[in-house]
Amino acid sequence: MLSSQKSLIQAFLLSATIVCCQLGTLVHAQADRSILGTQKSESGIRHSFLVTGSITAIIGEDNRVQWQVPGRSRDGFVLPNGNVLVSIDNSAREYTREGELVFQYKLDPVNKELGTVVRLENGNTMVVERGVKPRILEITPAGKIDVDVPLQPDTNNAHMQTRMARKLPNGDYLVPHLLGFAVKQYDFQGNVKRTIKTDLAELGGRAAENWPFTAILLKSDNILVNLTHGNKTVEFDQAGKVVWRVDNSHVAGRFDDPCGAQRLGNGNTVICSYHQKAPDKPRAFEISRDKKVVWEFFSPSVSLHEIHVLTTNGKSIIESSRK
Repeated sequence: MLSSQKSLIQAFLLSATIVCCQLGTLVHAQADRSILGTQKSESGIRHSFLVTGSITAIIGEDNRVQWQVPGRSRDGFVLPNGNVLVSIDNSAREYTREGELVFQYKLDPVNKELGTVVRLENGNTMVVERGVKPRILEITPAGKIDVDVPLQPDTNNAHMQTRMARKLPNGDYLVPHLLGFAVKQYDFQGNVKRTIKTDLAELGGRAAENWPFTAILLKSDNILVNLTHGNKTVEFDQAGKVVWRVDNSHVAGRFDDPCGAQRLGNGNTVICSYHQKAPDKPRAFEISRDKKVVWEFFSPSVSLHEIHVLTTNGKSIIESSRK
């Protein structure tokens, strides 16, 4: 009898724990206002922003958590309707600000990782799968595959095949391939139309490990690329020529595995240093065109994979920036 009662109690406690965790996800997304890090800027810049990486959260201009869901994440955007689209736990998920999951696409079991997630203008969601069948997919709101584009990575190592891809206005795709030292432009059939090389001699060649992580088409038609192990941010023109670059020689060692980036409407660039551990160095920083650091975010507990800056000093900047 005692054994039976003990089993019932254990089952009840397990059930209560599961319910608590499910409810906690929703409540956590609504109510967590803890302070997470500090922002520093001589000119008084204050940003609110979505962070993906060791946490998945929106941080306000007051450094308080405005929204958060559990789990590590890779890519993410705040959508025009206020919902949050993230790549988390090998799935693309859209959450409301109340924490309700309203869209989800799970990685095909044949592959190993799901990285990129972008909401397209037609309402489809673009994802990139890595593994034995590397590909770009466009998923309808109903969860059906609408577009399937095969990719041509330079390795069978799934984790190192690609990073944050983006769709171009003409329907092509920009895809960073780390071990290929290349950003490749694909058409909808998977043909490579153009390759921008990141192992140029002027950037230190292959010895510098200039693995491309981002590939962002700017309003100028130049392409902004973060080079992770190379610890550089480089802007290329359409021919693949370097037109602007910044590295640790310009920013006193703030680069440490730069992953995500965003070009703001004022021409400044926000850069994440994913592996930065030094207490006196920021996890993300903003640099002007003349390579002056104008804003920094410090946090001892947060590693930033991607960032989506939402407001600056109370004003929305989403429409004017590129990510």
